[in-house]
Amino acid sequence: MGSEEFKSIWFPLSGRFYRVAFYILESQEDAEDAVQDLFSKLWKMRGSLGSVKNPLAFGITVIRNICLDKVRSKMASRTVNPAPEVFESVPDHDKDLSRSLIGKENLEKIRVCMARLPDKQRDVLEMRVFEELSFKEIADRTGMSEVNVRVKLSNARKNLKRMIEHEDN
Repeated sequence: MGSEEFKSIWFPLSGRFYRVAFYILESQEDAEDAVQDLFSKLWKMRGSLGSVKNPLAFGITVIRNICLDKVRSKMASRTVNPAPEVFESVPDHDKDLSRSLIGKENLEKIRVCMARLPDKQRDVLEMRVFEELSFKEIADRTGMSEVNVRVKLSNARKNLKRMIEHEDN
């Protein structure tokens, strides 16, 4: 596919791609970056784009995946670091004790919040996290489908996160 054909097919769709990206990322700059990444990716694979029957659907799928990757990387970079300034002010010989106490407080908070989860969500979360069971094993054990297990686990994590954040505030 030549540059003129590429421009005539893909550039008119850029507004739609931007709207999808903005809907997912909720940021103008991030959406513009995602669209730029999309066109970069499409340009690199222009040799195989001739077989694409529906450029809009293909482009939306690719931009959606790019945006979801961006969201995931943002979520992964938001790791919770338990009060590093607290550790800096503690003398060296007390650091281990302080970390242990903070860790126990956080663990107790998580236990309290987990106890407030609905039974099925709590059970699925415990099997996945503590027993390290696969989705299939959890589904076999509970009689739910694997999809239902994934949904319960996702809801349990969201509810637990919300409860912990509420406890902190």
